[in-house]
Amino acid sequence: MTSTTQNPAATPKVFLQLEGIHKRYAGVHALRGVDLTIEAGEIYHLLGENGCGKSTLIKIISGAHAPSEGRISINGQPHDALTPLQSLALGIETVYQDLSLLPNMSVAENVALSEQLVAGNGRLARRFDRHAVNATAARALAAVGLPSDPHFLSTRADELPIATRQLLAIARAVATSAKMVIMDEPTTSLTQKEVDNLISVIEGLRAQGVAVLFVSHKLDECYAIGGQAIVFRDGSKVTQGPIANYTKAELAHAMTGKNLDGGRYRQRSHGDGELLRIKGLGRRGYFSGVDLTLHKGEILGITGLLDSGRNELALALAGVQPADSGEIFLDGQHITLRNPNDAIAQRIGYVPEDRLSEGLFLDKSIRENIITTVLNTLRSRFGALDARRAQALAESTVKDLQIATPDVDRPVQSLSGGNQQRVLIGRWLAIAPRVLILHGPTVGVDVGSKDIIYRIVQRLAEDGLAVLLVSDDLPELLQNCDRIVMMRKGRIANVFDAEGLEEETLYHALISDQTSKVAS
Repeated sequence: MTSTTQNPAATPKVFLQLEGIHKRYAGVHALRGVDLTIEAGEIYHLLGENGCGKSTLIKIISGAHAPSEGRISINGQPHDALTPLQSLALGIETVYQDLSLLPNMSVAENVALSEQLVAGNGRLARRFDRHAVNATAARALAAVGLPSDPHFLSTRADELPIATRQLLAIARAVATSAKMVIMDEPTTSLTQKEVDNLISVIEGLRAQGVAVLFVSHKLDECYAIGGQAIVFRDGSKVTQGPIANYTKAELAHAMTGKNLDGGRYRQRSHGDGELLRIKGLGRRGYFSGVDLTLHKGEILGITGLLDSGRNELALALAGVQPADSGEIFLDGQHITLRNPNDAIAQRIGYVPEDRLSEGLFLDKSIRENIITTVLNTLRSRFGALDARRAQALAESTVKDLQIATPDVDRPVQSLSGGNQQRVLIGRWLAIAPRVLILHGPTVGVDVGSKDIIYRIVQRLAEDGLAVLLVSDDLPELLQNCDRIVMMRKGRIANVFDAEGLEEETLYHALISDQTSKVAS
């Protein structure tokens, strides 16, 4: 009799197993009998619309919530539930969408935080071993492409730009020598170059035998990373398999139950007369010499890497960070935008990139969030708010923008990300804008909500609204815009006609160092 020895490295090792997981909240059955197996050294993409159960699943694995029913096994050991500290100690590190960094602590302290908590059984020492903390942080920061010099290590987290903070949170996961890393929308604030770097980091984790659960609405990134797709809908797992085996249309159908073809929303170019012109616009240190026109009914895309000046140009046109040189003309009239009130007075609306920290009042009602830009117009001659008119405006906005809510008195934080974004868009539509600046309009939004938002934007443009769409989501730009402006190092490098433009061409222009204008 011959015996064969199996190569242990070729044998998949189950790290995490969920069996029959249910989670019930008051009146909500968030997870319905979920079975899931996570193997060491494998990459999984958790996909689904907002509200499908993804966040609940992550919270159960990370110990933030306990399941109502079912069993969790880690390395074969069963658990009815986990605490956050147990989850960390067992090797599960979670990079949440809100990053969960401590703003008043240094870069090094934030990176080494999880390691310190586990070592101290949930308690932080009164005084850190500074040498050990810095050594841990330096190794992890280098792995994600961030500096590790003493100045950067001592910088407070709240002094860093959002993209750097995103990488910092990922570095903290790397620092713990985790067995499984959960990344919840990790590329939200990253440029394409930083996304490419993150993909290398994920591949490095996989090569070290770490399991990665990657939550994202950006399917192109998921395909680039590879691995398994796990699709949730209405609290249940509906399909799982190698992501390369699914088309985008198949994944979208699995997530939504609807056929979303992913084609171009912009059926024909629009634009009826010049509305906005900027000449030689600049803000010292960010952008300079920008010449641009925007027509009525046109959707003009603006993109570029993080240091291109695209974000700062949007903020200047919204009066948030005023330009210090150049001129702005609206309907042929010279205007000055010194602050957001000036922009509102000119009926220029601005939907910011980060709806949670820059846009919405999360604990306030949907109605209060919608009417905040037009409070003065809703007051009676005695100065009191006309509650009837405010209610009517909020209700008509909810209906018009297909915001899923039983009433406008609900806190906006109770809504899914896509519905929150539509509330924010509705706030700026309340001023009857002539120009609407949409900055990353579908960041953190699922495919179904994206479809709704894109159709709303197209309808607005067809009604004559001029739209400036600032985004680094290339398919979003190609699907929705008439023209796409590429910025580089504070100046306009290229202007493309969007119709017929290939994504590969746009991507190569994005990462190119050349600054030749190819079309106008």
